[in-house]
Amino acid sequence: MEIKINPSLVKELREATGAGMMSCKKALEETKGDYTEAVKILRQKGLALANKKVGRKTCEGVIGCYIHTGGKLGVLYEINCETDFVARRPEFQEFAKNIGMQIAACPTVAYISLNDIPDEIIEIEKTIESKKEDLKNKSAEIQTKIINDRINKNLKTQSLLDQPFIKDTTQTVENIMKQLITLTGENIKITRFVKFQLGG
Repeated sequence: MEIKINPSLVKELREATGAGMMSCKKALEETKGDYTEAVKILRQKGLALANKKVGRKTCEGVIGCYIHTGGKLGVLYEINCETDFVARRPEFQEFAKNIGMQIAACPTVAYISLNDIPDEIIEIEKTIESKKEDLKNKSAEIQTKIINDRINKNLKTQSLLDQPFIKDTTQTVENIMKQLITLTGENIKITRFVKFQLGG
């Protein structure tokens, strides 16, 4: 027996995942109308598709700016895509606007991704963590695991892509960007940013 899927549920799923209407309908049919499971299926498919596009050249996009209320903090940033057509799409423009607010809202963020963090910063973190008192009575293996976990956690606070997205904290900035890649069919990347703090 064919399951009748409510069109409003399909629309809601599309807005949540960035997938096409037919893909959303199919996912809901596959999961017998289970919205949560349909979201999981679409996100898994979307991330897999987005990962394939990551290496493609990006030479279009926008340079955006965001001035925080009060005019004491500003952000200048560049987000790239493959074509001017996608750069003009409202979804891309909205993403760019949100990224400006995201950077301004995250005082510890200094890099785009974990891969951009210099080795010397990582070494400083290792030195700090390895000297903490609560490690003394633990085995070398346990110490190494704890130190690595803490370093990774600390470094993620400095990585923009690893931040909970400002408009949906259940997802990271990277996940939101990959959803946009799936929606547009183009590679998208945050290329650079700089913060300006009044008096800083």
